[in-house]
Amino acid sequence: MLIALVAIFSGLALLVWSAGRFVEGAAITAGHFGMPPLLVGMVVVGFGTSAPEMVVSALAATQGNPGLALGNAYGSNITNIALILGITALMAPIAVHSQVMRKELPILILVTLFAGWQLFDGMLSRVDALILIGVFFGLLGWSIWSGLRNPSDPMASEVATELEVHAMPVGKALFWLVAGLLLLVVSSRILVWGAVDLATAFGVSDLIIGLTIVAVGTSLPELASSVIAARKGEHDLALGNILGSNLFNTLAVVGIAGLISPMALSDEVLVRDFPVMIALTVVLFVLGYGFRGPGRINRLEGAALLAAFVAYTLYLVTTAF
Repeated sequence: MLIALVAIFSGLALLVWSAGRFVEGAAITAGHFGMPPLLVGMVVVGFGTSAPEMVVSALAATQGNPGLALGNAYGSNITNIALILGITALMAPIAVHSQVMRKELPILILVTLFAGWQLFDGMLSRVDALILIGVFFGLLGWSIWSGLRNPSDPMASEVATELEVHAMPVGKALFWLVAGLLLLVVSSRILVWGAVDLATAFGVSDLIIGLTIVAVGTSLPELASSVIAARKGEHDLALGNILGSNLFNTLAVVGIAGLISPMALSDEVLVRDFPVMIALTVVLFVLGYGFRGPGRINRLEGAALLAAFVAYTLYLVTTAF
């Protein structure tokens, strides 16, 4: 068990570090090749911060641990909204001005409800997975089209500022892009092995491990990027990290895992975890959309989100044994 714990924490540390290098290398490379800043923030950064979940879930599905794959994806969505936005809002209240973000908030709700409808029969088949991936690419195309139509969106200037601050030669950016991706794969293999071994040692399901330790660990890149963005006053970028990551997790991460290994769902996913994810997504929409002006998540609301995450995690832990 000690070896499993060492594998989990070392794997998470390497995963977070390599994800940061991968995102930075990918974003700066895209900027060098002329991608508009808004698309860098929406597509490249969104994909990059979800790369840990994607690689971990794909490896878990490949190795016959679908519970870990699904728990990682849905647990990361819960963590992103309740823990990460909660901490971020406590440090610096988040104001949402981006029109693109206002459009993506209701889309996230629709995507989450659609994913829940797919799972209602208790099975994620390859056909379900293909549909999720198809919807993902459709939304990706819409995001690109929408971003090109709104080059002056507030989020664009925030991303442009970040690209200037972290400027580096294209050769160095390409190196970190490739090296970060390779290290993501290596660290994910270490993490998955340790998580499965720990679940076996404690006699709990890999779903619980995926919803807790692995989900929080793979969400650390989103935590770091959102907190830093909020402290700099880049509020739309902070929320954009979360929205992009949750869309990637719900569609691409679950879709890839289901494509690799179709899975039967445990009752807990349908009656416990998915309803929590939907409820938090609705709360995020209400807080972030801004029906009478810019959306805003203040410190009190951030504290409420954080309390919800603590309560959910404690419930998981106390009922797991």
